[in-house]
Amino acid sequence: MDVNIAPLRAWDDFFPGSDRFARPDFRDISKWNNRVVSNLLYYQTNYLVVAAMMISVVGFLSPFNMILGGIVVVLVFTGFVWAAHNKDILRRMKKQYPTVFVMVVMLASYFLISMFGGVMVFVFGITFPLLLMFIHASLRLRNLKNKLENKMEGIGLKRTPMGIVLDALEQQEENISKFTDYISKVSE
Repeated sequence: MDVNIAPLRAWDDFFPGSDRFARPDFRDISKWNNRVVSNLLYYQTNYLVVAAMMISVVGFLSPFNMILGGIVVVLVFTGFVWAAHNKDILRRMKKQYPTVFVMVVMLASYFLISMFGGVMVFVFGITFPLLLMFIHASLRLRNLKNKLENKMEGIGLKRTPMGIVLDALEQQEENISKFTDYISKVSE
């Protein structure tokens, strides 16, 4: 299936007034996770633009360390995803605790990058944009267009780069199973 780039959402939709933001319910982790996944899919191009701006500034100030940091993070992430597909215990850990899995990848990357002395580049060029994405995705309430786009991604009608990353983190399967359960209930 072809990979489509999601459209750039209007900036006033991406970051409107405080009426479209709310603290997530920390007691209901699955609902919070669903909000984060939905927002990551819906606003992925906006997140990419914000991250690219931050990475560009840090990359301009320290290009070698930024390239090195990016390569290390990609290699560590790829290695962990490969290991999780080949080891059942890692696969279960990644599925049950995706945030822990990402944090382990980031910590492993941090330790490898610290050997080369590019820790501040890692913190401001790689980790900070990811943290901003997570905070926005956690706080931003979803709207109807957001939910519709995510259903299309979940059932395979659309394929986007963020969807591929979330598939690697096994965050899409839960949405697909919920959708198929809903369809089976409706058909009964």
